Amino acid sequence: MEAASLTTGRSSLQLDDAMNPPTTSVPSRAISEKSKILLWVRAGGRCEFDGCNEYLFQHHLTLERVNLGELAHVVAFSTSGPRGNIGDRPEQINDVANLMLLCPRCHKLVDDADTQERYTRETLEKFKADHEARILRLTAAKPERRTTVLQVLSRVGGQVSAIPPAHIMDAVAPMYPADEKGYVVDLNAFDDSTDAFYQLSMAEIDRVTDSLYRSGIQSGRPSHVSVFALAPMPLLMYLGRRLSNKVPTLLFQLHRGGFQDWTWKESGPEVGYVSRHVQTASGTGSRVALLLSLTAKVDERAVVEVVGSDASIFEITFEREKLSAMILRRVEDLEGFRKAYHETLGEISRAHPDVTTVCVFPAVPAPVAVLCGFELFPKVSPVLKVFDRDVRRGGWSEILDVR
Repeated sequence: MEAASLTTGRSSLQLDDAMNPPTTSVPSRAISEKSKILLWVRAGGRCEFDGCNEYLFQHHLTLERVNLGELAHVVAFSTSGPRGNIGDRPEQINDVANLMLLCPRCHKLVDDADTQERYTRETLEKFKADHEARILRLTAAKPERRTTVLQVLSRVGGQVSAIPPAHIMDAVAPMYPADEKGYVVDLNAFDDSTDAFYQLSMAEIDRVTDSLYRSGIQSGRPSHVSVFALAPMPLLMYLGRRLSNKVPTLLFQLHRGGFQDWTWKESGPEVGYVSRHVQTASGTGSRVALLLSLTAKVDERAVVEVVGSDASIFEITFEREKLSAMILRRVEDLEGFRKAYHETLGEISRAHPDVTTVCVFPAVPAPVAVLCGFELFPKVSPVLKVFDRDVRRGGWSEILDVR
């Protein structure tokens, strides 16, 4: 009996152990709904891989609404997974801090056995932090703090031009780009040695600016426009005329030197301008020319060869400073030119009330060229017949009209 009782007792204990196994801490693969929501919001619904930014609620081809996002672990759930075998594994492996929202392609890339070594924990955490900081910054901007970015890019010295997005972000601060892409007039593919270059370029400027003011970003017309432009002077003047003076517009200048950027400086010597009446017309029907000598001196003799010795010639130049694009450092310097420009156009109008066209010979920084077209008044200002100096064309050549 005793033995039987002992045997029976052992069987009861074994059964209890089987029904109530010891409690162990086994992490779950399940990600909480809270973490999922936080990650989607912080990522803005876009892939967090640096440079991808794919919108993950819409198929790129069919545009059907579908959830394409994948929740990827920075440090793998398993120690045998990508970046999983490290000494300082996160205590909460499924916490939002250890998760990235990725598109299927980028998820495959960072976790694939052949490529995962390139995508370390530190690299992916930086991708995540930079992306989420940008999303937070953009979504925090109120509508009145957003600006629509317009870029005009053309070959400079035979080299394709481009503007780093970070330079644009720094330049427009404390405003924020209303959209990541903005609007781009890309003239890099056009051959500037052909006769068709300017016609093709003007058509592209027309197309992009029409789109800009027809719809704006997201809804309605843009409330503010920021212009970053690198192109030949005649095209920049043409661009200026295509911009709407009914929308607040800020023009930016590429500042060259040890570190190139587009941010207007807050300090620097004040730039002064002077307007001169270089040559008075000898006849009532003579032509009128305006020389813009800022980055270089426009040779009056070369201009006379083009417009004639009986032309009336005016000039705007710096008051004291050496001619250079480097002088234009503050946005106030651009405003100073605006004032001098209007005063000179007024003087031309008073001296030649019947003249409807002014021949312009520009040697100016890019935003000044844009300003010349932007500041024209319909039915009041003269037509600008813009010339450009090109050694391939043998000096100054008439390029286009800005009206």
